[in-house]
Amino acid sequence: MTSNVSGRHHRSGWEAESPWATSWTAAAAVLMTFGGIMAIFQGIAVIAKDDVFVATRNFTYEFSLTGWGWVHVILGALVAVAGLALFTGATWARAVGIALAGLSMIANFVWLPYAPVWSIVLIVIDGFIVWALCAPRRGSRESRA
Repeated sequence: MTSNVSGRHHRSGWEAESPWATSWTAAAAVLMTFGGIMAIFQGIAVIAKDDVFVATRNFTYEFSLTGWGWVHVILGALVAVAGLALFTGATWARAVGIALAGLSMIANFVWLPYAPVWSIVLIVIDGFIVWALCAPRRGSRESRA
């Protein structure tokens, strides 16, 4: 909140309808930051030792493990940066966070045969991130007038 010369307070920008929405955004930022860092580590592990990962035969979405390692490193870095940007409260960070969490869900779906439990957990977390970033917001009172 900011105050003007008359001492009245007014709200600016997009603000959460409730403290819960703000808390969920902060939780999404933390999950995105740590999830991005973990994806970077996962990508590095795949690039360094791709013979550790075993996949089922004839999987429909079969790709090179090294290529998937680079996808995880790059996507993880973008997710971590967007998660850190969410702490600033920038509206663009919320929109980018939703898009990147969606891409992460798709990447983890395709990664299912290589690390099924980890992929399912990350798909659920990414779904939570999308939900938290889409929490109800209201515009400032000045914008409604």
